[in-house]
Amino acid sequence: MRAQIGTLLVAAALCLPPVTMAAAQEGPPRQRIMVMAGEGLVQAPPDMATITLGVVSEDARASAALAANSAAMTEVIDALKAEGIESRDLQTSGFSVQPIMSQPPRNYDHSVPFRPEILGYRVRNNLTARIRDLTRVGAILDVSVTLGANSVSGPNFGVADPQPLEDEARGVAMADALRKAELYAEAAGVTLGPVVRIEESIAHRPQTFEMRAAMPMAEDAAVPIESGELTFRAQVSVSWRLRN
Repeated sequence: MRAQIGTLLVAAALCLPPVTMAAAQEGPPRQRIMVMAGEGLVQAPPDMATITLGVVSEDARASAALAANSAAMTEVIDALKAEGIESRDLQTSGFSVQPIMSQPPRNYDHSVPFRPEILGYRVRNNLTARIRDLTRVGAILDVSVTLGANSVSGPNFGVADPQPLEDEARGVAMADALRKAELYAEAAGVTLGPVVRIEESIAHRPQTFEMRAAMPMAEDAAVPIESGELTFRAQVSVSWRLRN
């Protein structure tokens, strides 16, 4: 008799509706989240510029090419200092001595091995200068080229202390995300709760204008320079918990 009762109880348990078993397994309701991206753009004029001045010298002898190159670069450095550029704003950014090899003629017979020969040597010395007075950029370029700089890269404009501008862009990005989140919340009939997550994308440093020139140039050529404005950009992703 007891065995029959136990069998009936097990059968009754197996016949319970599936919804009853699912209800026992349900946990707390899932939290509703709103995620919104914001972008901040801040524009500001640059307060500094960097230029890279190169001196390239060639000679049949490496020592002669080096001596000529060193003399020309010394003149350039002295001229920059005379223009008010401090030693802390001058840095050698590249130096090389390379052989100049002969090249096969146009009608070269490829069935015969070509053996290049050293025709001479090329010495290259690059100097990066930071200019803090933007009104002097054009004049400094003129002087540098006149005294022997035959390769110029720049100017690249920037700011000496970008952090305040980057922080301002971050604030604008956060305000942009909040503005859009409130707009969507009102349209959806919900209320924003506390912020649960903030993720910042990399704050992009501003793109700079760059001019590259290969010399020679006319000694009396004026170099007009326009610094324009720089744009600092920050992006942020913010998540809110919804109240209702």
